[in-house]
Amino acid sequence: MLANWIALTLSRRLMVLLATCVLIGFGIQALRVLPIDAFPDVSTTQVKIILKAPGMTPSEVESRIVIPIEQELLGIPAQQVLRSQSKYAIADMTLDFAEGTDIYWARQQVSERLNNVMPDLPDGISGGLAPITTPLGEMFMFTIEGPLSLSEKRSLLDTVIRPQLRGVTGVADVNTLGGEVRAYEVVPDLKALSARQLSLAQLQAAVEANNHNDGAGRVSNGEESLLVRSQGSIQSLDDLRAVGVLGQAGQLVRIGDVAEVRIGSLTRYGTVTQNGQTEGVEGLVLSLRGANAREVVRAVEGRLKKIGQTLPPGTSIHPFYSRGDLVERALATVTQSLVEAIALVLLLLLIFLGQLRSALVVAVILPLSALAIFILMEHAHVSANLMSLGGLAIAIGLLVDAAVVVVENIEAQPVTPGSHGLNRIYRATREVALPVSAGMLIIVIVFLPLLSLQGLEGKLFTPVAQTIVFALLSSLVLSLTVIPVLASLILPNQVHTPPRLVRWLERAYAPLLNWALSHARWVVVFSLVALAGAAALFPFIGKSFMPTLDEGDVIM
Repeated sequence: MLANWIALTLSRRLMVLLATCVLIGFGIQALRVLPIDAFPDVSTTQVKIILKAPGMTPSEVESRIVIPIEQELLGIPAQQVLRSQSKYAIADMTLDFAEGTDIYWARQQVSERLNNVMPDLPDGISGGLAPITTPLGEMFMFTIEGPLSLSEKRSLLDTVIRPQLRGVTGVADVNTLGGEVRAYEVVPDLKALSARQLSLAQLQAAVEANNHNDGAGRVSNGEESLLVRSQGSIQSLDDLRAVGVLGQAGQLVRIGDVAEVRIGSLTRYGTVTQNGQTEGVEGLVLSLRGANAREVVRAVEGRLKKIGQTLPPGTSIHPFYSRGDLVERALATVTQSLVEAIALVLLLLLIFLGQLRSALVVAVILPLSALAIFILMEHAHVSANLMSLGGLAIAIGLLVDAAVVVVENIEAQPVTPGSHGLNRIYRATREVALPVSAGMLIIVIVFLPLLSLQGLEGKLFTPVAQTIVFALLSSLVLSLTVIPVLASLILPNQVHTPPRLVRWLERAYAPLLNWALSHARWVVVFSLVALAGAAALFPFIGKSFMPTLDEGDVIM
């Protein structure tokens, strides 16, 4: 079958070249849309519930909110873990689902169960499902700088900046932290209330009843119809002071007569410290699960530049953390390794093959294989990160193996008078096709067990194994199709003389090979002793679950 395949490619060289051009086009397109991040997302399919319970202690949150909800959430299909945290005024629940569960289906199941139990919870409970993000979804952090007060900075972030950033593609939510949330405060004067025989409940009911607009029908005037509405929504402190409360004796009392009305802030459960000196107002951008980190950061930065032009004088947005910096550094590290590996491979090819044409024919396999890998990564939904691209860097040396064997055998083929160059290339490629394929497939089989890893280990190391498998299979296919075609077009139809270095190495290697064949028993004994020594030293070698990621970003 391999011989027929090689014959077909050599007889349809134009078709192979066109297919190569198509591969290049699709590979470049795949590289443009491939999600890029610093490291793979190791989080599970996770749904979080965050509820606010003002005034409740952790024990009350646990007994009155968390336990009823947990009982309702039990039994959801594919659910693996249900855990919760009860804090002062906050209930935080997390549900982990089996790998491969659709996140939107999981959120729908949780939402239905939560809606069933919400009517039975105490009044005043607010919140719900957290955004569709992951623990690694923190992409961008910034503070509001300028002469504004903490309340004004928080209002600017909540009403101007946050809504615009939430419209950016790939952004799941924007958390606003620190500052003071502006609110109207009514501070009752207990003596004035007692003198007018009013209670706090009456005061609260009056504020709630007089803070909304109502429709009052319509008035028809000929062909015109005018809408009538009663506007009672509170717009200012004076509106709040003018709200009336009906006393015991039927007298009308205004809130301003029995309470102090002022601008205040909601109850605060924490602060944001800035540089350990002052208090700040922070915005935290969270990305959607599976979003392209680099594209999200770029879009957020572009939107913030536009927003910055509309801010009050002296006010600015100061970014202090960007995942884009980490992504760029990680990609620069991998890119540097790839460039160094490619340069080293080209140098060694030139030294051992002895001529530039042969080295270039073999070197073509590197960019073509990389583009094919990007296409397969996009199809398999593997993001480009430090682990997956690291697998590509590991496989650089393996990518040229099959191509080197094919080209070397083509050059070693004898040239008979009147023979056609295509026949010579066909014979050379056919001779090595089976052993080359077997060797590549053996290496692929070595990495297949990594694909069976589950959980955290699988999320970390499966991309490495997938990239290496993609690389080896792509290299094998290209070595038996594109490389023979390029060799027929570029390499001369003549016997190539091995370079002096190769001839010297062959002369040095021949006696060693003859000695090993004649002393096979000693070679086997020495190999077993070396294997035993390596096994004995292995427990004393330092081990780590994954390499240290130190790319220059510090965040607390």
